[in-house]
Amino acid sequence: MANSVPKEFDIKEPINHKTYLIDGIISDWKGDYSEVHSTILSDKKNIPHKLIGYTPKMDENYALKALDAADNAYKNGTGKWPTMKVYERINCMQKFVDLMKLQRDEVVKLLMWEIGKNLNDSQKEFDRTVDYINETIKEYKKIDRDGAIFQNNSGVRALIRRGPLGVVLCLGPYNYPLNETFALLIPAIIMGNTAIFKPAKHGVLLIAPLLDAFQQSFPPGVVNIVFGRGREIASPIMKTGKINVLALIGHSSSAISLQDLHPQKNRLRLVLGLEAKNPAIILDDADLDLSINECINGALSFNGQRCTAIKIIYVHEKIKEKFLNEFCKKIDDLKMGLPWENTLLTPLPEPHKPKYIIDLIEDAKKKGAKVLNKRGGEVTNNFVFPAVLYPANEEMRVYKEEQFGPVIPVISFEKIDVPISFMAGSNYGQQVSLFGKSEKKLGPLIDSMVNLVCRVNLNSSCQRGPDVFPFTGRKDSAVATLSVHDALRSFSIRTFVASKDNEINKEILRKLIDNKESNFVRTDYYL
Repeated sequence: MANSVPKEFDIKEPINHKTYLIDGIISDWKGDYSEVHSTILSDKKNIPHKLIGYTPKMDENYALKALDAADNAYKNGTGKWPTMKVYERINCMQKFVDLMKLQRDEVVKLLMWEIGKNLNDSQKEFDRTVDYINETIKEYKKIDRDGAIFQNNSGVRALIRRGPLGVVLCLGPYNYPLNETFALLIPAIIMGNTAIFKPAKHGVLLIAPLLDAFQQSFPPGVVNIVFGRGREIASPIMKTGKINVLALIGHSSSAISLQDLHPQKNRLRLVLGLEAKNPAIILDDADLDLSINECINGALSFNGQRCTAIKIIYVHEKIKEKFLNEFCKKIDDLKMGLPWENTLLTPLPEPHKPKYIIDLIEDAKKKGAKVLNKRGGEVTNNFVFPAVLYPANEEMRVYKEEQFGPVIPVISFEKIDVPISFMAGSNYGQQVSLFGKSEKKLGPLIDSMVNLVCRVNLNSSCQRGPDVFPFTGRKDSAVATLSVHDALRSFSIRTFVASKDNEINKEILRKLIDNKESNFVRTDYYL
């Protein structure tokens, strides 16, 4: 295997990551470790998954130490971090992103090994995260400028700003273990909250190179990074009732179980990115080449392991044969390869995912579907070649379940009521891809779709970016909104100082501003 790995991407010996960050101190873990295996294989032989490292298997005791550190740093809103000047928090964040950039090559390498993401996409994930942090800093400055103006209404003068919420438990997903995790963590802490962060089940080692950057950039207790199983770490933290915000991107079952542990649910703010079952709807006048290419990219980028992936395709009866013939042909022409070979199809990071995908395929076949493409469902170790299933129906598991992998159910329709009924009856409501040319058909359809999902992609695949656009969903797909603009608001609350508009109060406010006695009551801002 070693001979097939480019030198710059090779991991010759397992990485023994033995540190964690609590209360500003990077300490060595003295307890048990979890093994980190990669499903990347160099050939078609049944080679065992490669051991690439170890991470601390921390327990409830250390989870609660991390919570205490975050709680003490917030100190009921009186701590150093939540009361710090805006420009000082920005300077901390800028220092972090500068230090983070020094670890690009190592993080990119570990993204490939840990989750099987190809080189280009791994590099994009890192660079996009850096851009996200820089854009967040810019947006935070704008929020600060907007809050530097007194308002006067009905004889009451007010200075309205956004304040932090408290202690945040941050749990990111394995498919974007850097970008989507930081899309939660970064806006949370820059707004003055403190955080406990536990990496996802896959994509753990890649956090290790960033511990020093966190430790050097932020005051003690602001960011606490612990490693271990969710039950051992997240559950005891939630039971204390000290968490003010649950920030999670993952499965709704995890979100529900953690919410249920909190003893004072009315105090708990939720920022959640959950499942989706995004359909593509291809009308009879759609550009076939465009539709096919966008559906392949939308359904199979990172093997379909994205909440924003196209999970089911509705194609009009008039063009279904042309679409399916060409669609299947182009999918069968796709290449499987290792991440550094930059193929669209790479190994699945979850060891048991191939069996799950095959189970979905077999269930669909029993209930009337056929695998239309010749290579559909081929399994080689942790490679699964994408399967196109037609005709899918509501009795099949793949019709309702978010497959999060390379299997594509297809349904034909004559009346647009068919896909609309699917979307209306679905538990999810994130996005839809709509393909067609006629404005007379598209106009009314768009008007319906925007009330069923939160993003309608016209003649393009579903996606999250650009990060300045709102990212959210209806029903069970999301709670709150993530984007550069919205995430800062999701992790904060409007708070203000009000005074009756009289000479005594005006004099007090003037002195507060002139003498810089308050970090909140001021009219200057950071350029």
